Amino acid sequence: MFPAPLIDEAGRLVAAFRARGAKIVTAESCTGGLLAAVLTEIAGSSEVLERGFVTYSNAAKQQELGVAGELLARHGAVSAEVAQAMAAGALARAGADVAISITGIAGPGGGSAVKPVGLVYLGAASIGRPATHVECRFGDIGRAAIRQKSIEAAFVLLWQALTA
Repeated sequence: MFPAPLIDEAGRLVAAFRARGAKIVTAESCTGGLLAAVLTEIAGSSEVLERGFVTYSNAAKQQELGVAGELLARHGAVSAEVAQAMAAGALARAGADVAISITGIAGPGGGSAVKPVGLVYLGAASIGRPATHVECRFGDIGRAAIRQKSIEAAFVLLWQALTA
């Protein structure tokens, strides 16, 4: 289902988090649970992945993660502010050490001049640290490629959280 390099990297992450006794929670929109899915391709990932939230709609982001409606109205679902709020909300709702969120425009439609297809924001939150974000502009490279690159970017954030 996933390319071998992605599964290999997921395996390294799961092993590293397991060695630290650390847990991950995911909060996904445009990737629709693919980050959690690739982590669960690894045997023993249940020791690391606490849970995953798929919050595709704004209502789900509000209900499941506590993202403020006012924040969504002001910045839109695809924004740094919402990515950070998603990560913070996931961390607050799960017994995990690190939360990663992904929200973006995977296409083929839905983009605009201000927020084009391929724009993705990732959020990261860890216990005792404020939530942060990363903005990625992958370009209109196709829905599957944008979602895969989003997972790769999430892996980078997971490594950073583990070594911080």
